[in-house]
Amino acid sequence: MLRASWKSLMARKLRLFMSAFAIILGVAFVAGSFVFTDTLGRSFDSIMNSTVGDVVVRPVSGEVDLESQPSSATVPGSLVKELASTPGAARADGNITNFGTFVVGKNGKLIGGFGPPGIGANYTEGPAAKGLQPLSIDVGRWPTAAGEVVLDEKTADKAGYLVGEKVNLVSSGTQPRITARLVGIATMEGGTAGASLAIFDTAEARTLFMDGKDVYTDIWVTAADGTSQQELRDAVAARLPAGVEAVTGDSAAKAAASDIQEALGFITTFLLIFAGVALVVGSFLIVNTFSILVAQRSRELALFRALGSTRRQVARSVLFEASVIGLVGSVIGLGLGVVIAIGIRTLFGQFGLDLSGQSLIISPRTVIVSLVVGLVVTLVAAYLPARKAGKVPPVAAMRDDAVLAESGMRGRTIVGTGLTVAGVGLLGAGLFADVPKPTYWVGGGILGIVLGVALISPIVGRPVIAAIGWLYRRTFGAVGLMAQQNAQRNPRRTGATASALMIGVTLVSMMAVFGASAKASIDKAVEKEFVADYVVSSVVGTPFSTEVTKELAAVPGVKEVAAFRWDAVKSSAKGENRGVIGIDPSHVGVLGPTPMVTGRLADLTATSVSISQERATTDRLEVGSRIDLTRGGTTKPFTVAAIHGESALLSADYLLSLPALESLDGPKTDSFVFVSREPGTVPAQVGRDLDKALADLPVVTVKDQGEFADEQRAQVNQMLYLIYALLGLAVIIAILGIINTLALSVIERTREIGLLRAVGLSRRQLKRMLRLESIVIALLGATLGIGLGVAFGVALQRSLADDGIDVLAVPWPQLVLFVALSGLVGILAAWWPGWRASKLDILRAVTTE
Repeated sequence: MLRASWKSLMARKLRLFMSAFAIILGVAFVAGSFVFTDTLGRSFDSIMNSTVGDVVVRPVSGEVDLESQPSSATVPGSLVKELASTPGAARADGNITNFGTFVVGKNGKLIGGFGPPGIGANYTEGPAAKGLQPLSIDVGRWPTAAGEVVLDEKTADKAGYLVGEKVNLVSSGTQPRITARLVGIATMEGGTAGASLAIFDTAEARTLFMDGKDVYTDIWVTAADGTSQQELRDAVAARLPAGVEAVTGDSAAKAAASDIQEALGFITTFLLIFAGVALVVGSFLIVNTFSILVAQRSRELALFRALGSTRRQVARSVLFEASVIGLVGSVIGLGLGVVIAIGIRTLFGQFGLDLSGQSLIISPRTVIVSLVVGLVVTLVAAYLPARKAGKVPPVAAMRDDAVLAESGMRGRTIVGTGLTVAGVGLLGAGLFADVPKPTYWVGGGILGIVLGVALISPIVGRPVIAAIGWLYRRTFGAVGLMAQQNAQRNPRRTGATASALMIGVTLVSMMAVFGASAKASIDKAVEKEFVADYVVSSVVGTPFSTEVTKELAAVPGVKEVAAFRWDAVKSSAKGENRGVIGIDPSHVGVLGPTPMVTGRLADLTATSVSISQERATTDRLEVGSRIDLTRGGTTKPFTVAAIHGESALLSADYLLSLPALESLDGPKTDSFVFVSREPGTVPAQVGRDLDKALADLPVVTVKDQGEFADEQRAQVNQMLYLIYALLGLAVIIAILGIINTLALSVIERTREIGLLRAVGLSRRQLKRMLRLESIVIALLGATLGIGLGVAFGVALQRSLADDGIDVLAVPWPQLVLFVALSGLVGILAAWWPGWRASKLDILRAVTTE
C-alpha cells in the first residue's frame, strides 16, 4: 500500500511541489525568525561580555529599568586608587560612558542612531572580564590629549573620515557640538551591532560628559591571577561607601544581556506571528488540495478497498503522502529560512542594527522546531481528507463516475458557529476585560472567528456568489452562468479556497482601519492640544543636550521655551514601572491644555508631584498624600500637589518638575522642547532663525504643527508598510491556493471540458470561464476579509480609545482598492490553469474516465 502511495506521489511531482510550497513559506519564516533572533542574542552576549570588568563598581541601581533613560548617578574618582589596592585586585580603571554621542559624516548627516546608541567613552588600558581585550587599534593610536578621538572601523568608514582629519560629533553632554582630530580607528571583537563608538582621553571625556568633575560612570576592578570574580567582589564591596555597589562581571553581563533579549523579544514574537499566519493559510491549501485529490482518486481508492485494503490502510496511505509533503516542505523551508534570516539581518541593518560581524546561528532547536511544525501542520490539515478517503466503498470501483458524496453542512455549521461565538468572547475579553496577557486572548479570539467564518463560508458566501453571478449572467451570458455554477458546484471547495485569501485580507483591512484611526487621532490631538508654534525633537528618538534648549531661548522672536523629559519610576503605592514626565512649571502653558482635577501644575516644586486621575483613584491618593518614587537605586518622598486629567501630551501617571526628576538621578537631557514665538513676529522668519541655530546639529530638528503631525503619521505609515509586506506572504499562499484549486479542478473536469469544447466552446471562452470562476473565489475571500477586518479594526480602535486612539476612521477608498486588487489576483491566478485547459486535446478529453 505504501509502495502504491509512493508511486502515486512521484507520478504527480508538480502537485507535490505546489502542495509543499505553502509549508515551505510558513516553515521558512519560523526558521528565519529563530535563526535571526539566536544570532542577535549571540551578538549581544558577545558585546555584554566585552563591556564588563571582572568586578563592576557602579551606583546602586536596583533592577535594570529599560524604560528609563540612563541614570545620571556617578561614582567618585577617588575610589579608583583605593580599589586598585584591594587584596586580589590587579588594577582598577574608571569608565566614563555617554549614550548620546553621534558622529556627523562629511556629508553633514548623522551616522547611526536609529536604534543602536551612539556611545562616547574614555580610553583606559584596563581589560574586560577574564582578561579579554575587546578593542584593538587597526590604524593610528589611542587618544592621549584633548581634541583627539578614536572611532570604530564601521563608523569611520560610513562617515568618510581618515586618520588625521577633523571629526564633527554631536553630544547630549554639556557640549552639544564636539570637534576632534581622528587619531586612530579601532575594531571591536564581534562587532558593535550597529552602535557607534567615539573614544576620548579620560580628561577630555570628563570635560565633555561629566562637567569636569572627578567622577566616573562605573569602575572596573581587574582580578589578579588566582582570584575569582566572587572573591574579588566580596573584597571590593567591603570598601564601598553608601550608594555604590559591586557586582561580578559574569552576573552584570548576564543581567544586561537578559534585559536586552527581553526588550528585543518583540522581534521574535512579531516574526513568529506572521509565520503562524502563513501556516494557517497554508493549512487551508493543504486541506483543499487533499480533499480534491481524494475526490479525484475515489475509484483508485475503491479498487484498493476491493482488493482487500482496510479503511485504515487507505487513510494511512493518504497521511503517508501528507507526511512526505510535510517533510519535503519543512526541509526546503529550513534552508529558505536561513536566506530569510540573512534578509532580515540586512533589513535591520538599514535601521542601524548591524549584525554583519556575527555569523548566523543555526541551533538544534531551530531544526527540530521547523521539522516538527511542518510535519504536524501538514498531517493535521490532511487528517480529515484521509479519514474521508477511508470511507470510499469498494463497490465504487465498478462505476465509471465514482465520486465521493458531499457530507451535510450541519456539523460544519455547528462547529463554525461555535468557534465564531467563542472567538468573539475571547476577543472581547482580551480587548475590554482585565485578563492576564490580553494579547493572547485577542490573538485566540481572532483565530477562532476566522476559523469559524471559514467553516461556515459556504453558507455565508452564497449571497456574494449569487450577486456576482447575477452580474456575470448579464455581462457574459452562458460563459458567466457556467462560471457561477462551477463556483457553486462544490461550496466547500470554493469556501476553503476563498478563506485562505480571506485571512490575509482580514489582517490587512484591520491594520488599515487601525492605521487610519491612529493618524486621524494624531491630527485631532495636534489640532486641539498643540499650542506651541514649534517642537524640537531628536531625529533618532534620543534625548539631547539641555544646551540646545538654552540656545533656542536666545533666538530672536522666541517668547517661551518649555523642556519636556520622558522617564519611568516606581511608586511605593505600586511596584510597577510607571511613566513620568519632567516639566518646567514656569512654562507649562506652552505644553498645551491639561485638564486639572485639583491643584495647578505651575505649583510643582522639587518635592511635589502631580498624579493622574486614574492613578489617584487606583492608589487612593489625594492632594496632600505622601508617596515615595524610586528610580534605579534612588528613592525620594514626594507630596501630591495636584491631580491631572487626560491629555494627549502630558499623559504620564506622574508629572514632576525638572529639579524633582533630577533629584531621582533622572536624565539631565531633554526629550522634546516646545517653543512659542512673540506676538507680531513673522512665523517664517522665526522658523528660519530656529533652523539656523541648529544648522550644525543634525541630531535635532525644528517642526511646526503641520510638520510635527506629518512626522507622527509617517511613523504609523512605516509600521503599516512593514506589516503589509509581511502579510504579503499570506496573500502569496492564498494566490497559490486559487491556482492549485483551479488546476486540480481542470484535471477533475477534463471530460466535461472536452465535451464543452466539442459542442462549440472556444478556447477563449474556456479561459474566460475559468478566469471568472477565479474572480468569484477571490472576491468572496475579499468580501469576507474586509467585513471581518473592519470589525476587528473597530474593536481594536475602541479598546485603545483611552490610550490616545480616540478617533475611528475607516479608509473606504483603500478597502475598495483591496477588493479591486483581489479581483486582479483572481485574474492572475487563473492564467496558468486556463492556459493548461485550453491546450487539452478534445478527443482525449472526451474519452477520459
